[in-house]
Amino acid sequence: MNWNISEAKNKLSEVLNHADKETQIIRRRQQDYVLMSGEHYRKITGKTPDFLDALINEGPRFDDLELPSRDHASMREIDL
Repeated sequence: MNWNISEAKNKLSEVLNHADKETQIIRRRQQDYVLMSGEHYRKITGKTPDFLDALINEGPRFDDLELPSRDHASMREIDL
């Protein structure tokens, strides 16, 4: 079903109910946005990555990170 943005805003609950059954298209300024249920999205994209998968596969890479050399000076004496 197609919705214009103002109609979708006014009838958000109805739009979401329809999205459970079929993909909804919302049009705003000559551009279409697709709304679908999370279950349908997971079916077409595959499994949802968990936090660990996101860190391992898509997270920041530190392989080439250069660490500063360590100062091997002795510790100072502390009076308590």
